[in-house]
Amino acid sequence: APIPNRAQSTMSACAFSLSARAAVATRVRSAAPQRRVAAVTTHTSCAMTDKERRRQKRHTKIRSKVSGTAERPRISVYRSNQHTYVQVIDDENQTTLCAVGTMSVSIKEKVGKEEWATKTVTAANEVGKALGAMCVEKGIKKAVFDRGGFVYHGRVKAVAEGCREAGVEF
Repeated sequence: APIPNRAQSTMSACAFSLSARAAVATRVRSAAPQRRVAAVTTHTSCAMTDKERRRQKRHTKIRSKVSGTAERPRISVYRSNQHTYVQVIDDENQTTLCAVGTMSVSIKEKVGKEEWATKTVTAANEVGKALGAMCVEKGIKKAVFDRGGFVYHGRVKAVAEGCREAGVEF
């Protein structure tokens, strides 16, 4: 059997890889049109840990599905090591309707002024009750809950339960 010419075998491999690339490019270009959703990005310009980067990625995925309206605003929770912050947001008009956190004077009076008191589940529950009362005063009965990329457990869950106790439906 004759030995194949080296130039011919290289050329056929290149031709195959070019045709394979063309087929992949064609498949990518002819993808089915997807439904259009408002682009949501969370961009932070400071240095982040891997844990915070993963949380922001989860939050971006959640935000692509959860959006607040004037009739049913979004309750957004942020949990730092020391404090818990919650706000009610109307995404259509890009406005914050009300906000409360463990740094507010009314919450600190209820849970105590000690440094450790603001990190507890009971403090988060008080924040949820206060936010729920603010929502009911403003006529907000229904809302969507945005856990902010955090696990629905502990302080995040306590905020949700406090809001429900005050009369807000999720």
